Amino acid sequence: MIVEVIERAAFDTLLDALRRSGFSPVGPTLRDGRIAYGELGSTADLPEGWTDEQSAGRYRLRRRKDRALFGYVVGPDSWKKFLYPPSLRLWRATRVPGGFDVDGEPAAVPSYAFIGVRPCELRAIEIQDRVLTGGDHVDPDYRRRRATAFVVVVNCGQAGGNCFCVSMGSGPRATAGFDLALTEILDEARHLFTVEVGSERGTRLLSELPHRPASDDERAAAARAVDRASANMGRTLDTSRLGEILRSNQEHPRWTEVGRRCLTCASCTLACPTCFCGTVEDSTDLSGETAERVRRWDSCFTIGFSYIHGGSLRVDPGARYRQWMTHKLAWWTDQFGTSGCVGCGRCITWCPVGIDITEEARAIRRDGTSPGETVEEEPRANP
Repeated sequence: MIVEVIERAAFDTLLDALRRSGFSPVGPTLRDGRIAYGELGSTADLPEGWTDEQSAGRYRLRRRKDRALFGYVVGPDSWKKFLYPPSLRLWRATRVPGGFDVDGEPAAVPSYAFIGVRPCELRAIEIQDRVLTGGDHVDPDYRRRRATAFVVVVNCGQAGGNCFCVSMGSGPRATAGFDLALTEILDEARHLFTVEVGSERGTRLLSELPHRPASDDERAAAARAVDRASANMGRTLDTSRLGEILRSNQEHPRWTEVGRRCLTCASCTLACPTCFCGTVEDSTDLSGETAERVRRWDSCFTIGFSYIHGGSLRVDPGARYRQWMTHKLAWWTDQFGTSGCVGCGRCITWCPVGIDITEEARAIRRDGTSPGETVEEEPRANP
């Protein structure tokens, strides 16, 4: 793949070129003590010189010693909120003489340019593509939003305390599925980005930017940055036979133990970039003149999620955690041909009590493996 270079000073030119092409750039911003995805007016909106520290149930921003634009890992939200919005009106009916006029969901959707997509997040988007557009029943709103999205990946130069994308084969470098893929290089002498083009749209956009071929040294520097992230994963997950082990251990006592800690708050599913469960709510105004149906995010951790006539199937928190984790790591593969986990670590970071999916999988594997089979030990997170 041809590798080009754009200088840090040209990054605003990239955002301007995207706007001229009809895209609305969104990317990482500093908001309420976290890295949050939002509208980008210029590079001044990026978290320049900031990074994040993450461990189980803990997230903190701190200053870096340099002025990296993408020197963080991931925040609590994901690109899911742009492609599969938390709330979407499906239709609205208004009373008219002789009946009702029904307006469907809006056909026009924003054309977003996602700036700073991490490779694990790109894999998450690909997984949601399979779920929401890959079968017989396609989500039309998601399909429209996805078709217009321009994806600018930024390969990882550092790993976080809860990252395990290497275990899931989803990072820290993207190889396909993007329009442009950048790797940030920053040292005393230079601040630039190597650029790989992944689509015709990417080629056209790059032609509008000041760029040049990457030197051998710059290619090597980009490779070292990614290798450094790969070598410093905070966690690991042994995926060999994992689905089989989870499916055959539905009554494992670990589920009861984790249920004693789980608050069933649904933070893990809201932060997860692949969870897609939703519900619909119907409402009517007090006059009876209008009614509407809205789709909202839901979670398998809520008591009402498994409700059928007679009550909920999963009342116990441990049963709900078992459903979520087993679906994520086992049944998802049966349904969609891929794991539902990309190793971003968000569910670990944003769990108020610090429940760690890699630790829970390891504990069940420890009792569910065959005699003589070894269980991988958890490495300590790097500072």
